[in-house]
Amino acid sequence: MTDASRLTATEAARDIAAGKLTATKLMEDCLAQIAARDGEVRAFANIDPDLALRTARAVDAGKLGGKPGKSLAGIPVGVKDVIDTADLPTEYNSPLYKGHRPRTDAACVAATRAAGGIIIGKTVTTEFATRFPGPTRNPRNLAHTPGGSSQGSAAGLGANFFPLAFGTQTAGSIVRPAAFCGVVGFKPTFGAIHRGGMRVISESLDTIGVMTRSVADCALFMGALTGRDYGDPSAKPARAPKIGICRSPVWDKAQPETVALMERAAAALAKAGAKLGEVTLSPAFGDIVEAQTHLSGREGFAALRHEFETAPHMLSETLRTRTGNVTRQPLERYDWALQVQKSCRDAFAAAIGDVDVLLTPSAMGEAPKGIEATGDPIFNTIWTVLHVPCITVPAGTGPQGLPLGIQIVGRMNEDKAVLAWAEWVRQAVG
Repeated sequence: MTDASRLTATEAARDIAAGKLTATKLMEDCLAQIAARDGEVRAFANIDPDLALRTARAVDAGKLGGKPGKSLAGIPVGVKDVIDTADLPTEYNSPLYKGHRPRTDAACVAATRAAGGIIIGKTVTTEFATRFPGPTRNPRNLAHTPGGSSQGSAAGLGANFFPLAFGTQTAGSIVRPAAFCGVVGFKPTFGAIHRGGMRVISESLDTIGVMTRSVADCALFMGALTGRDYGDPSAKPARAPKIGICRSPVWDKAQPETVALMERAAAALAKAGAKLGEVTLSPAFGDIVEAQTHLSGREGFAALRHEFETAPHMLSETLRTRTGNVTRQPLERYDWALQVQKSCRDAFAAAIGDVDVLLTPSAMGEAPKGIEATGDPIFNTIWTVLHVPCITVPAGTGPQGLPLGIQIVGRMNEDKAVLAWAEWVRQAVG
């Protein structure tokens, strides 16, 4: 039998439902990949292979999650280590929380289990999902970062350790690492996935999302988590989309490979029948990057007040410096940032006109060399602050042979349409 770890979640769920694949076989193949490569990739913060395998066997025996209608029955899921799990530690990549054991699952983990999904392990995050990185390496080239902060989830997907994973995003923490590792990362509309049991750092920004190896898997996972219909992105639409090419106010930060990718993508989309137009956001949207820094810094200090007051020496210098730079500024600056967020959100629908979705870069370029930093999220920040759904899909490779992604952005609460058009774009760009 072929290696089941390479299946998408949609393929594996179909084969399990048809009796062509067992949850045990799928878990065994994923654990074999982990045993072979995680020593170098280091995607996991905590994993209990015996527990994962026992759970898979229980699914096959009909004792757990194996009933008809369980859409994720037997599917392994990686959980970013800022999201609580009752049966595995949650440590936030902080020495302050080494061995910390929550008593309950986060809401999204509970929903995953209710749908039959199996938590295979906790994936590495940057410290409290901020900027200080963990030890994870890019599975496509170990000398390069996998991105962050959802670095273990992206790297684990790229290494075939699991077909589904959770990420969270405050600036670019889902989309950027997914692009760097050649997988799909979907940040839904703000609040679409319940944040109960997540260590929230930025109240106005933090969004739980999903990371997968196909757009169809995003729809499957989101549907299981929320009970909503996210459609079948693989279904052929009745018409070609109208797409706005948006290089964004930070276009000057794009690396040559990203500039070339946008040109290539536009040509491929036009050839496939899309109606293309340029969408230029007003200079006011350029303030979003600075506003995000203030929102995340000020709210991050509030969220970590206990840690700053009782054990600041246990926090990284990166976190202390970044937060200190923001909190030393007047509180009025935070109020300004909130107003920028509100005014730009109010103006966004008119700014993009009648297009179905925007096409914009997922990252500045390929994954940078080294793991001391995770890359700049500047091409993701705008969309996170706006609370709109956005997704990155793989779109070839750059000059060093590392993955590139292209980002599709839509209006708030139009997540189903964003997924459908993202798959259309993925197929057209190739």
